[in-house]
Amino acid sequence: MLKRTFVLTAAALCLAACGKQAETPSDTLTIAATPVPHAEILEVVRPILAQQGVKLDVKVFNDYVQPNLQVAQKQLDVSYFQTAPYLDEFNKARGTRLVKVVGVHIEPIGAYSRKHKALADLPQGATVAIPNEPSNGGRALLLLQKGGLISLKDPANPLSTLNDIVANPKGLKFRELEAATLPRVLGELDLAVINTNYALDARLDPAKDALILEDGNSPYVNLLVSREDNKNDPRVQKLAAALTGPEVKAFIEKTYAGAVQPAF
Repeated sequence: MLKRTFVLTAAALCLAACGKQAETPSDTLTIAATPVPHAEILEVVRPILAQQGVKLDVKVFNDYVQPNLQVAQKQLDVSYFQTAPYLDEFNKARGTRLVKVVGVHIEPIGAYSRKHKALADLPQGATVAIPNEPSNGGRALLLLQKGGLISLKDPANPLSTLNDIVANPKGLKFRELEAATLPRVLGELDLAVINTNYALDARLDPAKDALILEDGNSPYVNLLVSREDNKNDPRVQKLAAALTGPEVKAFIEKTYAGAVQPAF
């Protein structure tokens, strides 16, 4: 009887220990990112986090929807690819409650052409492509307005749409396409407004190749984003600190020559 009691007690202790171990948070932090520059920047912070006991698992995506969905569904912990206007619109449209952790960098959006060397060279009826979602579409229209190609009903509205164009002197014909596809179809268009991460991935140099580029005062800071329930997770906070540290700042300034700019 004494032997049986000892076995049961040992088993109970083992189950308790195993249960306690199972409740301990994993040291791995999963993050969704687009390839350039986000995944490249994360390679800089990977060894920094490793020294702090956090293994960074980077999942690379080529679209702007799945990363947020997988974070919201708790398949991934955080994402790093988007701006505040995009995040706000995504939450509104999808009913998600993702939140900003920290702002990391700015990628000035630009307009590119393989057929023309200046905006003034665009012919009447030129075909212009912009991203097909509200945040980046509105951002593209603001850039075209800045270049004198169009005028908008509300010149400062970041979510302007094609319906808000009140003047279009060149009779530009617009196509709304998925942001990731724009570099691939650039040769078929007169002009395309392309997010810098996709431009860099296509080996376009924003500083040299863009016919017009947002200036350094752009409000479109790229964010580290999480759910409300894990924003204060120590692993997430360690990542936020590393992404806004001197190593990342030096890497951005050296690697991207102004095409990407630190926001801290």
